[in-house]
Amino acid sequence: MAGISLSKVEETAPALVSLYKSAGVSLDKHGLSGQRAAVYLVVDYSGSMKPYYKDGSVQALADRVLGLSAHFDDDGTVPVVFFSTDIDAVTDIALDNHQGRIERIVAGLGHMGKTSYHLAMDAVIDHYLDSGSKAPALVVFQTDGGPINKLAAERYLCKAARLPLFWQFIGFGDATSKQFDFLRKLDELAVPAKRPLDNAGFFHAGSDPRQVSDSDLYDRLVSEFPQWLSAARSLGIVR
Repeated sequence: MAGISLSKVEETAPALVSLYKSAGVSLDKHGLSGQRAAVYLVVDYSGSMKPYYKDGSVQALADRVLGLSAHFDDDGTVPVVFFSTDIDAVTDIALDNHQGRIERIVAGLGHMGKTSYHLAMDAVIDHYLDSGSKAPALVVFQTDGGPINKLAAERYLCKAARLPLFWQFIGFGDATSKQFDFLRKLDELAVPAKRPLDNAGFFHAGSDPRQVSDSDLYDRLVSEFPQWLSAARSLGIVR
């Protein structure tokens, strides 16, 4: 078993037990049981995100990602990057301190800026390389809109394709918004013309992301990960 046992989750984070169980079902379904992976969470701290911090959507996502990570990894923590115009924080959320954690982090952050994906991607890449991890990584990248610098975001995604990192983008907000056109484009970037393999997925969680059921969210977070793993193994990107 790659991750943390149910009894350990019951002991350290009883509020996450049902999330942990739900994540396990999705991993089973997608053939990922026993797979080791580092899990990252990247959250948008731009001005338009204010309501999602206020209504608990960001905390709910962090809890769900933690429930998933407990299967993939045994350290009980998820590194979290907050970004807006710049990097606002690189910290973590852990099983034993998850409740209210997002609020506590945000209380120490400054002004909510604009949306700069590539800096957040750079922070994840640095953290992953510095960690010395040999496991592949699943990066859950939440945002409510397109980046201020689209070219840089695309360049970083293509550059990162040679690393064992899979980027799962998740959009908060109105589905009809043009804000997500760029993410749909990133999801479909040409292989091998632009990047050696498809290293990104995108799904839209709507204007009230807490309404997406746990099982649906987990299915969507991990559905493209197995195909990427197999392509990355065949190219020697994942050992």
